[in-house]
Amino acid sequence: MFNTLKTAVRIAAADVLKLLPGEQVLVITNPGGETEIIARSLYEAALDCGAFPVLILQPVKTQFDFAEEAIIAAFQARPQAVISISTEKLGKDRQGIANPYKYGKDKYDHIFHLLLYGEKSCRSFWSPSTTLESFTRTVPIDYAELDLRCSIVSRILSAAESIHVTAPGGTDITAGLRGREARADDGNFSTPGKGGNLPAGESFISPENGTAYGTIVFDGSISLYKGDIIINDPIRCRVEGGFIKDISGGPEARALEETITMAERDALDHEKAGRLPQDQGTVYAKNARNLGELGIGLNPKARITGNMLEDEKAFHTCHFAVGHNYDDDAPSLIHLDGLVKDPTITAVMTDGTVVIIEQDGELQV
Repeated sequence: MFNTLKTAVRIAAADVLKLLPGEQVLVITNPGGETEIIARSLYEAALDCGAFPVLILQPVKTQFDFAEEAIIAAFQARPQAVISISTEKLGKDRQGIANPYKYGKDKYDHIFHLLLYGEKSCRSFWSPSTTLESFTRTVPIDYAELDLRCSIVSRILSAAESIHVTAPGGTDITAGLRGREARADDGNFSTPGKGGNLPAGESFISPENGTAYGTIVFDGSISLYKGDIIINDPIRCRVEGGFIKDISGGPEARALEETITMAERDALDHEKAGRLPQDQGTVYAKNARNLGELGIGLNPKARITGNMLEDEKAFHTCHFAVGHNYDDDAPSLIHLDGLVKDPTITAVMTDGTVVIIEQDGELQV
């Protein structure tokens, strides 16, 4: 295992981030367990590249927790590269949520997003909830092939006017994509302003706000407040005007409803406590039911394991996220990914032509 881990971290540091001698690298993790082992190995791999890494450990953070202030301060040092290997999440930025950072016309509620997407002063990858087995299996892949696959799918999504997704489990939903730009988690995080997951392997896009109508049946796995789970009893969500209006099913459906309700309640509590700007509590609470993402899994080594970091990259799946979107015009305290198996994904282009991206889970492009 440790020989394969050494190979995976070398690829992550030297090939994915392409760390250079003298670069400042921030590595963030949690104490104990496999995540700390991977993070320490990445620290060593950064040293082997001639970089100057700093390793910081903080307590485990969930969807609703704030990062430690020392972590936020470390970002303020403007490292050239950031690696986050967390048991669950990095943690929210208390200051950024209360008083968003401004860069040009854009606002960011986390200093990490300011550096990566606004200033474009760093590059990064993050691996929430990763394991030794998953990291060593899914990171050493053919990145040139992945880049091509992601590029083709992202180009179609970006040019499409709308998307229609059906699946054997009962999913049948349409959403607008006008004015949206797809992103590619292709594992090429070698230049400032680029970042994504490791394992890499998806193309994803945020639907046009208010345009999604239909039914999503999550039947693979899903992220919840208490962690990622394999779905045994499918979760049926009715979507109208871009928001989930009804959730039905078994225990998993009740857990999803509970997580969303917590996000709605916490958003209002944050505003009362001054942790959200005035009137933003209602906005964050409303968007806890927003359809924030459609993603398509494109990593050939990934499979459904109950770990969303890997699950959402698996072939023969797509995923929808409930909550915060990637265009930052639907903020929420949560971003809950849920898998749909064997989808048929059809893009409708602006000229009316139709492009089938996947048919019954098989790539067609």
